[in-house]
This record gives sequence, structure tokens and C-alpha cells, in this order.
Amino acid sequence: MHEDILKDYQSRLISCMQSFDWSPVLALANELLSVRKEGRHVFLCGNGGSSANAMHIANDFLCLKARSGGRGINVTALAANQAVLTCLANDIGYENVFSFQLENLAKKGDILIALSGSGNSLNILNAVNTAKKIGIFTYAILGFDGGKCLNMVDTAIHFPINDMQIAEDLQLIAGHMLMQWLKKGILNE
Repeated sequence: MHEDILKDYQSRLISCMQSFDWSPVLALANELLSVRKEGRHVFLCGNGGSSANAMHIANDFLCLKARSGGRGINVTALAANQAVLTCLANDIGYENVFSFQLENLAKKGDILIALSGSGNSLNILNAVNTAKKIGIFTYAILGFDGGKCLNMVDTAIHFPINDMQIAEDLQLIAGHMLMQWLKKGILNE
């Protein structure tokens, strides 16, 4: 019985990956290479497991230098600083923790990558709205039906799977694909 759960999980993950149109990931990869060349900034945000994935992906993007010999990407995971996050949550509300940071740190031409299983978290939606006002190009890596975020962002990487763990796995898989693509792109410069 327990073995069936593992096989079912594996089957659903593989099926989602095989049927997915990866062109939005390639579009993001090309944009990230331009961001790196131009010295623009990438911001990532998410909640819970998506937050951990955002920090992991930010680490990979920053450490491109160590892994490729080139310069990494200017990147910030907006949930990484606990002091800032808890201060803002206390003072202006958790729904504004990402948007406030973007208002203070971001500028036109930067990129926001929002990671969300549901696509409905208010702090994610507020961050996307703020990014649009600033002139930041917005991407989101989403699961389930994509939620409200699906139609708000410039480019959605939407995995239509109704399973939070698989949706979060796919966030990290997309991040690792981007990392490997960027490493090769940098080495071929």
C-alpha cells in the first residue's frame, strides 16, 4: 500500500514534467542572462516551502560566479531576512512584507519571480501589483489552477497540478533548469 503512494507520486511528477510546455522557462532563462549582463536585479518571493525554494534559487543565481567563473546575478530573496520580515509583518501587515521591500529596493527594469502553489496569497498578489507600478517584469511559478496570480504576471510558469508538494518540487526543478542553462550561457559568452 505505501509503495503505491510512492509510485503514484513519481508517476504524477513525471507526467506533469513530460506534458509541460517549457517555453516560459526558456523565456525566463534568456531574461536572466540579460539581467546579469546589464546589472539589473532579480527579486524572489514565496511563502512556506515556496519561500525556501525562493531562497534556494537566489543562492544558485548569486553563486553562478563560483560555479562558472563569471559574475553571478544580483538577486534578493525577499523572505530571507527574518528581522525585516518580522518587523514589516508587525508594523504594516504580513500582506505587505514583499511589496514594501520592492518599493524600497527595486527599480524599473528589474525582475520579480513569485513562487506560489495556489497563486492566491495576498502578499504575493500585492508584490506583483507593486512590481507592475514600478515597471518590474513579473514572472510566477505556480501550481493548482494558478489562482489570481496567473493572469496578473507578465509570464506565468504554470504547472496545473493539484498537489502542493509536487507544485513545490516543480518550482525547484525549474530553478535548477535555469541554473544549468545560465551556467552554459555564461561559459559561452
